[in-house]
Amino acid sequence: MNQQKVAIVCGSTQGIGKAIAHQLASEGVQVVLVGRNQERLQATRHALEVVFGPQPQPIQADFSKPNEVKSAITAWVAQGNIAHILINNSGGPKSGPIVDAAPEEFLAAFNQHLICNHIMTQALIPGMKAAGFGRIINIISTSVKQPLANLGVSNTIRGAVANWSKTMANELGQFGITVNNVLPGATHTGRLEEIAGVRAQKTGETIEEIFTDMGKESPMKRIAQPEEVAAAVTFLASEKASYINGINLPVDGGRTKSL
Repeated sequence: MNQQKVAIVCGSTQGIGKAIAHQLASEGVQVVLVGRNQERLQATRHALEVVFGPQPQPIQADFSKPNEVKSAITAWVAQGNIAHILINNSGGPKSGPIVDAAPEEFLAAFNQHLICNHIMTQALIPGMKAAGFGRIINIISTSVKQPLANLGVSNTIRGAVANWSKTMANELGQFGITVNNVLPGATHTGRLEEIAGVRAQKTGETIEEIFTDMGKESPMKRIAQPEEVAAAVTFLASEKASYINGINLPVDGGRTKSL
């Protein structure tokens, strides 16, 4: 990236979000970490600073509480800060059949994903417009192309986020702001370990056996590492991706059957 940019990376203390923070920092981007646990935020910031130099103060916010997210990002912007890059990323809803999901589960997931994404985006758009450069990248799921078994609530909400994102892309492209979605397949994260753990309790398999089985669904015959998803995000956040807008980019080793 030619000139130093500032990126806000949500859900950045573990998994895909943490890998994204590291890869953006390796490109000279100043990374503002966002998460709910202050201790983990500071530990992740310290790890970045050891390798890449000083980084901005993290933003503490719980994405299950949209009002808290709004207060936090509004205060950050009010201090005169702008972000050129926004990575909307948050842990997914719990697994389970859609027929068993309580209405409250949909509302909670809608707030955590779509509403908080919207709050973050609205707060940062003015600064991106002023800079003439913006990259908004939403980490969602391949379920927007092909619903995944036993992830009923997630399938539903991810589809809503994808269409919200496409609408944003249509409206913001004229300002040099792109909006894209990255769709990870099975990726070795804490979230996938939780899903595998639920299955392990039912089947008696080990988590390693389940990961191997999940990998067989991809032509690559393995699951992804978070750094592989982060590499795609880093490209979309760069100047080189200036004419890529409004897309869903699967990073799933070819698992999704549709084009």
